[in-house]
Amino acid sequence: MRRLRQCLLLLPALLALGCTPMFFQPLGSHVRTPADINLAYEDVHFSASDGVKLHGWFLPARGKARATVLFLHGNAENISTHIGSVYWLPQEGFNVFLPDYRGYGRSQGVPTLEGLHADVDGSVRYLLDRPDLDPDRLIVFGQSLGGAIAVHYVAHTAHRRHIRGLVVDSAFASYRDIVREKLASFWLTWPLAWPLARTVEDAYSPVRSIAQVSPIPLLIIHGERDPIVPPGHARRLYEAADSPKALWLVPEAGHIQTFGSLGQRRRFVAFLEAILPASR
Repeated sequence: MRRLRQCLLLLPALLALGCTPMFFQPLGSHVRTPADINLAYEDVHFSASDGVKLHGWFLPARGKARATVLFLHGNAENISTHIGSVYWLPQEGFNVFLPDYRGYGRSQGVPTLEGLHADVDGSVRYLLDRPDLDPDRLIVFGQSLGGAIAVHYVAHTAHRRHIRGLVVDSAFASYRDIVREKLASFWLTWPLAWPLARTVEDAYSPVRSIAQVSPIPLLIIHGERDPIVPPGHARRLYEAADSPKALWLVPEAGHIQTFGSLGQRRRFVAFLEAILPASR
């Protein structure tokens, strides 16, 4: 009954506004900081490429940094609830930058697909401007919505020459298709699945641009038990991509759960080591 009530309340908004706003579920307050889990960090305030003021955390690597990982989180909450996906990387020798999209956490603005791409561009510019970082050892790592954004951004950015690899975890292939699938899965919204899905912006969908990521190495990760984004989306992205590319389907993992496994973390570090150029 609770799900039915939620759908009944949501339907007028969907009909009036279209479905694209469904992708954004921001949380304004932080539930913890890196200090709460004994991590060194910097509070970072910077601007998106369109001038919106953003906030993020920079986690420095322990020892000499192998590379810097730009982490793009999923559609809900903020960096304080997504840090669990990457908190272990500094100990492995990687800097990690976690920006919050506009409207999330301490970042200003209102989220839109166009705006989030400007946020990612501002994040990359911030990292490239830091004199203490090697600008040619940048890894982009996106999960769920962040993975979808990462694909389109890396495929089209003018800063491609600085990006050594793209990692996409639990991402959907198409904004329009995932909305249609979700609406079609419930009897009340099933008749409206096709017309409402047509209201979704699809120009930024990763399947449209993933082939242009090449020759940047691409890793697609997906849990085979993902109840939110079916693993078929990962297969579709992999088929559309050009080499070099790799696909990891993780049997025991759900949505963005792969790196709860120590074995998968080690596998990930080995992948990054393999694609990074020799240290200078």
